[in-house]
Amino acid sequence: MSSEESKHDQQFYDRFMVIIGILISVTVFLFVIARWIGVSELNANIESDPMHQMAVDSRIAPIAKVAIAGQDFDDSTEIVEVAKVREVMTGPQVYNAICGSCHGSGLAGAPMTDDAPAWAPRIATGMDTLYLNAINGYQGSAGYMPAKGGRVDLSDDEVIAAVEYMTDQI
Repeated sequence: MSSEESKHDQQFYDRFMVIIGILISVTVFLFVIARWIGVSELNANIESDPMHQMAVDSRIAPIAKVAIAGQDFDDSTEIVEVAKVREVMTGPQVYNAICGSCHGSGLAGAPMTDDAPAWAPRIATGMDTLYLNAINGYQGSAGYMPAKGGRVDLSDDEVIAAVEYMTDQI
């Protein structure tokens, strides 16, 4: 094969690849345009479909209604018993129910309630720091304190009352 035939073959190959590239680019462009038009039409049809509207309405409907004494309510309304709201616990109650399990025995590196030398450096950081560590949790070199003693249902005020109770015991 001569060098001129080789050049001719290379030119043909280069032009052929350019044409293939252009055809692929046009195909991809047309595909994207068709999808864009199709999706907008499909969304318009779906949103106007009554079955779709009913499905959306059922998903966003409230799960219950509140019946207030003296006001009318629909007989088809399901009456739901509301759980009793938990009473706020005092510092000693929180300590006895939750904190005492670790701080009474020193479990997981917790300073025992009546151990003044163990509490001294903690109290020296300030009561606000103690409150934040008890509320948000703390991991130190000696142990681990889960947030709110592992009882996330406690309010911040209940945790603060328990911390104050423990520090008063020292």
